[in-house]
Amino acid sequence: METLVSAVLGDLISRAISAVVKKCGEQATAKEQTTTEEDLQRLHQLLLRISTIVEEAEGRCITNRGMIRQVSMMREQMIRGHYLLDSFKCTQKKTDDDDDDDDDDEVSRPSFAQSKFNPAKRFRRLSSNNRIESMVIGRDNNNKELRQAVLVLENMVSDMNEFAIFLPTYPRLCRQPHGAYLYLDKYMFGRQLEREQAVSFLLQAEPNGNLGVLPIVGPGRIGKSTFVEHICDDERVRNHFSLIFLYSGNGLKDETATTFRDHCVIKHRKIASGEERCLLVIELVGDNVDEEAWKRLLRSCKISMAPGSKIIITSRSEKTADSLGTTEALRLNYLSKEAYWYFFRMLLFGSTDPEEHPRLTSIAMEMARELCGSFILAYDVAALLRENLSALFWGRVLRHLREQRQRNIMLLGEYCLEGGRPRYVWSMPNTRRGPGDISFFLLCDDCQKGPAAYGEVPRIRVLDLLSGTWSATPRGKFEVFCCRSLIPPYYMYTAHCEFVQPERSITA
Repeated sequence: METLVSAVLGDLISRAISAVVKKCGEQATAKEQTTTEEDLQRLHQLLLRISTIVEEAEGRCITNRGMIRQVSMMREQMIRGHYLLDSFKCTQKKTDDDDDDDDDDEVSRPSFAQSKFNPAKRFRRLSSNNRIESMVIGRDNNNKELRQAVLVLENMVSDMNEFAIFLPTYPRLCRQPHGAYLYLDKYMFGRQLEREQAVSFLLQAEPNGNLGVLPIVGPGRIGKSTFVEHICDDERVRNHFSLIFLYSGNGLKDETATTFRDHCVIKHRKIASGEERCLLVIELVGDNVDEEAWKRLLRSCKISMAPGSKIIITSRSEKTADSLGTTEALRLNYLSKEAYWYFFRMLLFGSTDPEEHPRLTSIAMEMARELCGSFILAYDVAALLRENLSALFWGRVLRHLREQRQRNIMLLGEYCLEGGRPRYVWSMPNTRRGPGDISFFLLCDDCQKGPAAYGEVPRIRVLDLLSGTWSATPRGKFEVFCCRSLIPPYYMYTAHCEFVQPERSITA
C-alpha cells in the first residue's frame, strides 16, 4: 500500500514539476517576445536621438580629432542600427508573407492522396520543420544582435554629456552639412573622418620645410575625385593656400616642369598675403607612375613652391601609397553593407519613413545586395524604382538583377560593376516592343567627363536599356548615359555599348 501511495505521489509531483516548467517556459517565451518588441521600440527612439546629434554635429566646423572620431562612431552605429531595424522588420514581414503563402497553398493545393504516408506531404512536413528550425536559430541570433545594438547606443547616448557641452562652442558651417544623410543628391555621403584627416594634414606644418605628399588610394568609381573636391572646397583649406591647381593624366609620362604646369587647371586663386602656399592635386588615371617623371616634378615643386605647400595624389594602385607619399595614405573603400543600405534607402525613400512601405523596403534590402556596392548603379536603379512604387514592379526589377548577375558570372566568370571592365546587360521584358527586338548588350569602357562635356550628353540612358524603353534601335557601338553627379566636381558618367547576339556572347 505504501509503495502504491509513493508511486502515485511521485507521479503527481512529477506532473506538477513538468507543468511548472512548461508554464515558466511559456512565460519566458512571452517575456522574450515582449523584450524583443521593447528592444525594437527602444532602438527606434535611440536612433532618433542619435540622428539629431549627428546632424547637429555635421552642421558645425569641428576641429577636435577626438570629437570627430566620436561623431564618426555615432554615425557608424546609427547606420548599423537602421540596418538592423529594417532587417528585423523585413524578416518579420517576409515570415508573415511566407506563412500566408503556405496557408493559401494548403487550401488551394489539390488533395491527390489522403494518406498520412503521402511522400509529397511527408516532404512538405520535413521542409517545414527544417525551415522552422532555421527560423528559430536566425531569430535568436537577430535578437542577440538587436540587444547588443541597443546596449551600444544606450551607452553612447549616456556618454554624450561632455560632447553636448563642447559642441555649441564650434561655429556653424555657412553651407548645409556636407555629409547629411537627407541631402544625398547634393552632398557627399559620409567620409567625414577621412576628410578631417586630410584637412589636418594640409594645415599642419612639415618639419624642416619639406614638401608633404598625401596619397589617396581606392578602387575606381569609389569617389576619390569627389572626396578631393570637397577637401579643396573647405574654407579652411582655401584660406590656407593661395593657389590650388589640378593635374589629371596617365602616370605623368613624358611630362616636364613646363608641360606639367600647362596641363594643370586652376581650381582656386586668391590675392597673395605674403607666403604664396600652393596645393597641387594630381589625379592619376592609370595604375602606373613614371618614377623618373615623378622625381623631376618633385624637385621642380620643391624649388618653385613656397614653404608650407602640399601635394595630394590620387590613384587606384597601392604602389602609390608605398612609394610616393610622405605620410600614411588615406584609403577609400566600398561602403559596408549597412552603410550602403542606408545610402540606397535614402535614395529610394528620401525623407519618407520606409515603415510606410514595408513590402517595398523588404524588396529594396535584397536589391541592395545585388548592386555590389556600386554608386552609379544605385542612382540608376533608384531612379527606375521611384517611377513606379509597385511591389510587383520592384519584384520584377529584383529578379532581373539577380538573373543579370548570374548570367555575367556564367559568361565572364565575374560580375564587376565598377572599374571599366565589360559586363552584359539584359533589358527587362517590355510588352510595347516586338519579340524580335534585340535586348542583349555589352557594356564597357566606362568614362567620366567634366561639366565642359555636358553639351554632348548621349541620348540613350542606361535606364532605357534596363527597362527596354529606348525609342530607336541604334546600330553598332554607341554611347550611353549612366548618371550625372550633383555634387562637385559634377562629373557625368557614360559608357560605350554594343548590341550582341546571345550565341556570340556564349562562345566568347
